[in-house]
Amino acid sequence: MNALHPVIIHHIVSTLRWPGLRPLQEQAVAPLISGEDAILLAPTAGGKTEAAAFPILSRMTTEEWSGVSVLYLCPIKALLNNLEPRLAEYAAWLGRRVAVWHGDIGQSARRRIIADPPDILLTTPESLEAIMVSRGVDAASFLGSINTVIIDEVHAFAGDDRGWHLSAVLSRVESFTGHQLQRIGMSATVGNPQALLSWLQGGRADRPGRVLSPEVTPGSLVQAEITVDYVGSISSASLLISKLHQGEKRLAFVDSRRMAEELGTALHERGVRVYLSHSSLSADERRRAEDAFANDRDCIIVATSTLELGIDVGDLDRVIQIGTPGTVSSFLQRLGRTGRRSGSSRNCLLITIDDEDGLIHTLGLLQAWSRGFVEEVTAPPLPRHLAAQQFLAAALSDGTINLGTWHRLWESTPLMSRDVLGIDPEEILNHLISSGMLETDGGQAFIGIEAERAFGHRHFMELLSAFTTPPVFTVTDGRYDIGTVELRTMLSASNSGSPGPAAPMTMSLAGRYWKVVSVDWRRRRLVVERADTGAITRWGSVSRGFGAEVTSGMLKVLLGEDPAGVVMTRRAADLLGHLRDEYAELTPTHGFHYLPATSDTAYGHLWTWAGTVANQQLVADLSSQLGEELAPQRQRIRHDRIFVHYGVPESELRERIRLANNLPSGQRPLPEVNEDALDELKFSQALPAQWAMQVLETRLVTP
Repeated sequence: MNALHPVIIHHIVSTLRWPGLRPLQEQAVAPLISGEDAILLAPTAGGKTEAAAFPILSRMTTEEWSGVSVLYLCPIKALLNNLEPRLAEYAAWLGRRVAVWHGDIGQSARRRIIADPPDILLTTPESLEAIMVSRGVDAASFLGSINTVIIDEVHAFAGDDRGWHLSAVLSRVESFTGHQLQRIGMSATVGNPQALLSWLQGGRADRPGRVLSPEVTPGSLVQAEITVDYVGSISSASLLISKLHQGEKRLAFVDSRRMAEELGTALHERGVRVYLSHSSLSADERRRAEDAFANDRDCIIVATSTLELGIDVGDLDRVIQIGTPGTVSSFLQRLGRTGRRSGSSRNCLLITIDDEDGLIHTLGLLQAWSRGFVEEVTAPPLPRHLAAQQFLAAALSDGTINLGTWHRLWESTPLMSRDVLGIDPEEILNHLISSGMLETDGGQAFIGIEAERAFGHRHFMELLSAFTTPPVFTVTDGRYDIGTVELRTMLSASNSGSPGPAAPMTMSLAGRYWKVVSVDWRRRRLVVERADTGAITRWGSVSRGFGAEVTSGMLKVLLGEDPAGVVMTRRAADLLGHLRDEYAELTPTHGFHYLPATSDTAYGHLWTWAGTVANQQLVADLSSQLGEELAPQRQRIRHDRIFVHYGVPESELRERIRLANNLPSGQRPLPEVNEDALDELKFSQALPAQWAMQVLETRLVTP
């Protein structure tokens, strides 16, 4: 701690009244002050923010940095808003300032930030690139003094296309500064921290960096009180929750906005003080709910993953999970919301509902967790669409791209490489030129008419986001915005050929029912008023299935292994016993189990218990690309089994599987993808259809 600036040491002791630094905070001081890159790993609420902020503020003061010298990036706006007061207090100790810039920040506040830049800018990668392309900001001057970038919840970026986007944008920021940026990533736990560090550094082996994780041991079991129960429906779950742990503060996680609304309204009807938080609620509505929850006691907040990523909602007593978390990593994030108070322990009640298989899914995930498994974070393959986006965004930002020196903009990211893209990035650039997305003059490329047609709406804002958001309607009760619903909801609820909604149209939002009073289709706004009952709002959602380790955990559970450290209620234990009997012949101890089609069934079942991705590859192996088609190619891919055509003998299946497994890497068949699926790949219109299809096909069979 002595290496920190004396003013920071004084406030740690006198203002925060800490007896000392935590292990991670102590370990981070020397390498971060010396300018090294780092991945900081610690459990949720483990002090990662201070581990990064205190050394960087010390370095900022000692080296007399000026202007915007630190970028603090988060995956969601709510986390930025939540962090601002804490970071502003720390910065103020040294006479430094913090500002937030994202989509909810008004123009007047942005103008003040530009006129008087803060020392630390809290933003998202999308807003950062918006600054770079804005005609109202001299980006080279505004961003040219940056020395360090801190990335909170770094795993949320690295395993997604947003990570490719972030990596490329940071490389372009380095072109403004003329030097490498110190890069610091923070996360709770990941299965491959060294690989994550390499990703953070842009794949550059010449950069000094290290993983700091004194309180996180890979493969170790997090000590916690874990209970699993089973009920038949959301209504039954709401009854159970309303009776349990009364007088305590509880956080209930669900994995869809629709389920959040359904559970929230059901709890409200049972007289429970309940608040909601999900991405379709307005920022003001979420903030009201989170502030009220933080200051309340006997209450429940129902949330999707919006509250998984480190947002402080006060001192929790219990975490409740409805259904199965998508990954072990997600479960650990949610579990880490508890046990922060001295003398309390981490705990989670997992309630499985609706489908009896849900109990198998949950216990399989807990079986993987009990063995110390955590998913590795890997970047999605073939980000060709992001390479195209970067060419267009750079042309928009700088006015032109120099066709001879464009490589320099992306020297600090692996995005623009043949190894990553599967093709030479020059081919993508040439396609953009030949298709009219870019036009050229004198060795320079600039935004063309086709790019304006495809992405020019709202000043090219859609070009600056690596994820797709569906068209939405803003819902207001006349006083303030409550949230949004998707356009598909409006279209399905409206009368054919009528400008208004079906009467009466109702919906749920923020855990309450609403009746639509009027619809402004041009401005996409709904005016609503409170209703006593109504319909639960539906949003689109996509399931990613289950990975190999979690699916293997399901098989182990069905074969008789109980997850270590997990307590099952009598209901759950009784159901598990029934399921073990029911699945007895479908759970092979090795290999797979084949049930050929009969006269009563249209398809045979090949039980693999291999995971969704592996089964997707298996279906492709059984396509006509390697001989006669043995399995339907448009089937819904499950984690536990696949469907096989009628009349296929087991010997033929085994021979085809042997043939496919012996093929060289990269030569196995890829799944069939419908061209309509290209709509789901952002910026696909900037690529030839064949290249975009290869992206989708490859990602289906990549863990």
